[in-house]
Amino acid sequence: MIVVTGASGQLGQLVVRELLQSVPASALVAAVRNPQSVAGFASLGVQVRQMDYAQPSTLDAAFAGAEKVLLISGSEVGSRVPQHANVIHACKAVGVKLLAYTSLLHADVSPLPLAAEHHQTEILLQDSGIPHVVLRHGWYTENYLASIPAALGYGVVMGCAGEGRIASATRADYAAADAAVLLADDQAGKVYELAGDEAYTLTEFAAELSRQAHKPVCYQNMSQADYSQALEGAGFPLPFAMMLAESDTGAAQGGLDDDSKTLSRLIGRPTTPLSTSIQAALLA
Repeated sequence: MIVVTGASGQLGQLVVRELLQSVPASALVAAVRNPQSVAGFASLGVQVRQMDYAQPSTLDAAFAGAEKVLLISGSEVGSRVPQHANVIHACKAVGVKLLAYTSLLHADVSPLPLAAEHHQTEILLQDSGIPHVVLRHGWYTENYLASIPAALGYGVVMGCAGEGRIASATRADYAAADAAVLLADDQAGKVYELAGDEAYTLTEFAAELSRQAHKPVCYQNMSQADYSQALEGAGFPLPFAMMLAESDTGAAQGGLDDDSKTLSRLIGRPTTPLSTSIQAALLA
């Protein structure tokens, strides 16, 4: 039995769908805060169990009988470490044989402030004694695709990444890799640095968007403070705006680049090119 936590999220749903191609639905558990959010999976025969990282009383039942668990990192920045600790303790209590965790690219040395909670979780995993595998995800291409409507409206892609290269991949690419690791044998102790095959700068992102949209779009590099303020002015909550700006600064320092092509080897195909992702976003 494989349990996927956060199975109602954008990544979690994709992982479950990937696993359904190889595993009987009855051998999968979608663990979520709100079971109604994955009613579609339940209709396919996937077991749905209610769980909340912050509510330890929900975890033992969620993981009962699990051989493997995918812990998708929590979304509440600042609260992740204690929440992840709850999951790790519950998995140990029920005897999970493999715990996979979605961390951040090069979490142990990354300049991104986001990396700290991921690295602390990795240490908790090491100290727990549970057989585990670390899936260090790079940036999602969708993080930048979300800016396309505003970029086309104003003719500008804003950021503070300078000429830092970003080896992003789509959520579907990462989900395929996560599923492949869950389905493989002998994964305990491994750490995967997962990123897209092709890296780009935000200047190149803007140029590709301009080419496909047939509209002039340029990249405007800003200070971290100015970019955070611009995001807040566009309606992003301040903590999220600050996180995005800090991540761009990390990208400027090389924190989102990786040329190992580990991701494409895991999934047996090239990762989705940026041009393909932009094309799909424009068509949508």
